[in-house]
This record gives sequence, C-alpha cells and structure tokens, in this order.
Amino acid sequence: MLEDPDELAVLEEIQHELVLQEQLLIEEYERSLQFDEECLNAMLDGLDAGDKIICPVCRKNNLTVRNHLVFCQCGLYISTQDMTEEKLRSVLENTITEHSHRCFHNPEFTVTSGMEEETSLLMSCSVCDSWMILL
Repeated sequence: MLEDPDELAVLEEIQHELVLQEQLLIEEYERSLQFDEECLNAMLDGLDAGDKIICPVCRKNNLTVRNHLVFCQCGLYISTQDMTEEKLRSVLENTITEHSHRCFHNPEFTVTSGMEEETSLLMSCSVCDSWMILL
C-alpha cells in the first residue's frame, strides 16, 4: 500500500486527468454522432426530393405542375388541363417505356408551338423516325 502522501496525491492527480480525458473523448464522440445524424438526415431529405420529375427537355431541373401549368427553369412553359405531378410522371414513364420496346435509343424532348400559339411537349426519335405529342 501507498503511504506516502506525495505519491497518493500524484496518483489522484493522474486519475483526475484520466477522468477529464475520458469526458473529453465522450463529448467528442457525442458531437461526432450528432454530426453523423445531421448528415444522414440531410441525405434522407435529399432522397425525399427524389420524387420530383426531371425536365425531359433540359434534363437538369425539376418540373413544376401548378395551376394548369407545367413549367421548368429552362423555359418550358405549357398550359394543361387537370394535370398533376402523378399524371405527368405516368405520361412520361409510359411514353418512354413504350418507345423503349420498339427502339433502343433515347428519344429527344422539345417544346413546339402549335396552332393558336399553344405550346406542346413533343417526344421524337430520329433513329426510329417516331414522334408523339405528350402535352
């Protein structure tokens, strides 16, 4: 056993320092866990945004469906009747799927002006020489 008060004081000081280091490590670990949780939540929020419809014309921005309009930051602006995001997604998916059964090439999408200055979304493929008005 230790009987020297100086040795006992040194051991108590070492023990105190070890406890402080352990507390600091625990705090750092908790901050790391909190950061990881925030990153995970941000990634999950990004996955929720995955329900958005990518504009088939520019293939960069999301389409917005609002008040009988379909529009995109790239300039796509089409007036529609009773269109919802679900209906638009379905129209695009079905049309692309139907085309892929006949042709292995990716179709192009363009906005065209039709009669009476109304714009339409057109899908065309120069390889299989097909085209279809979607909206």
